[in-house]
Amino acid sequence: MTARREPSSPPAIPGYESVQLLGMGGFADVFLYRQLMPRRSVAVKVLLASHLGDDVRERFRTEADLMATLSHHPSIVTIYHADVAADGRPFLVMEYCSRPGLGQRYRNERMGVAEVLRIGVRLASAVETAHRAGILHRDIKPANVLITDFGWPALTDFGIAATTGWSQGSAVGMSIPWSPPELLAENPTGDVRADVYSLSATIWSLLARRSPYEVVDGSNTAADLISRIERGALQPTGRGDVPESLHAVLTRAMDRSPERRHHSALAFARALQQVEAELMLPLTPLDLPEEASLPSEDTHEREDQGDSTRLRPVQSVSPDAAPAVVTAAPVAGIPGPAQQFPSTVPEQAPTGVPEAWQRAAAQTAADPEPEPSGSGGGAGRVIGASLGGVVVVAALVVGGVFAFRPDPGVEPTPTPTAVVPSIRAVPAPEALEGAVEDGAAVFTWENPDPQEGDSYLWGVSLAGTEPQLELVGEETVTVTPVVPGEQLCVEVSIVRSDGRFSTSPATACVQA
Repeated sequence: MTARREPSSPPAIPGYESVQLLGMGGFADVFLYRQLMPRRSVAVKVLLASHLGDDVRERFRTEADLMATLSHHPSIVTIYHADVAADGRPFLVMEYCSRPGLGQRYRNERMGVAEVLRIGVRLASAVETAHRAGILHRDIKPANVLITDFGWPALTDFGIAATTGWSQGSAVGMSIPWSPPELLAENPTGDVRADVYSLSATIWSLLARRSPYEVVDGSNTAADLISRIERGALQPTGRGDVPESLHAVLTRAMDRSPERRHHSALAFARALQQVEAELMLPLTPLDLPEEASLPSEDTHEREDQGDSTRLRPVQSVSPDAAPAVVTAAPVAGIPGPAQQFPSTVPEQAPTGVPEAWQRAAAQTAADPEPEPSGSGGGAGRVIGASLGGVVVVAALVVGGVFAFRPDPGVEPTPTPTAVVPSIRAVPAPEALEGAVEDGAAVFTWENPDPQEGDSYLWGVSLAGTEPQLELVGEETVTVTPVVPGEQLCVEVSIVRSDGRFSTSPATACVQA
């Protein structure tokens, strides 16, 4: 058995006083310091003297740059300063998070479903923000999520992060229990969906109090875990208060095939929001850059002008790319596709609900039956939602009351019945298939459990873009025109009259 190493000594840093050791890692130790001006407690990550090779120094420098780029996000640890101490050791001065992090909490306490969902949405917002900046984290796990003094999760440790252009090479430093199978291969490959997998695995761990493929009282060597990740099936968390819909979301996000996962962290966040809605919990707002979440007409021009000074954009989560097919115009009073989801709920709204969503809800209540799509689906209504985990805000009306976020800083306390759904999950459409005929793509599907008032939310996704959505009443849609040689994918969810949805939409693709 290898002896545990002794912690390193905190370096002398002008303007700071060392207080105590906070933690030890493979490449660095973290100390609590007191900054003298302005006076505050900070965490200082110091590279070990035994790991001062050029490659590790470069990784440390990259981590500082990446975290500085992203640290304005409320769920990413803030970087204050980076430098090299007099003894030659590089260090990072970071926000000090005094509460126990998820690495300490997930094995030692039973976390409530409502809290785990809030953490999941906030972390997904942070990961989506990183992806939009062209950054993959590649090591999302409970130990890399701290908790701020205000109770917010804060993602840290971008030490093995990469730009989104990364597709093959070394995955040294990754944590096996939360890694997707494509990063465990002999020649690792991965994109934004690898981070979606690791984020889902982290959320699963918070619920189950163990990593996803860990066997209680069994052998859990690295070889055992890799074998299960590559060939095993994700098991339920073993908790009766975890709804079937949440397990379905996590299972999809951790599918062995990246193509079957949520295509972005944003889609995954919206799937978690849908579960919140099903449990009648306040929706956790998405914290996304305003420019990215609400693009204007000149977004493409701005992106082209700035491309030389930024990392490559993430094509699969680009908020700027618009689908090539638009078969219906927005209805007055309902937000269009570029304004589907404000990143936060305006505080000035008396009910906490954006005015446009209130108007949409009123229109939905006045006209609950969707119009037939016809042969072209042109009569559908555009709804602010995402099929990656459909969250149709206009339909979240239960007895005339919106389930939305309360005042800032007030954490919801659900009743026992609020976290155990008493209704069956809405299934996904079955037998979804498409065919190309005469320059048009015709998609059909079947409703495995038809109910009175059922309708269908569908959207076209091209080249990984966010789908523009329509609500239709028939089990068929026609997309026209189609571009020869291009793959066309459609996602469809069932929408019940009471506002519930298929957690995992059906997906089908055709080659035009």
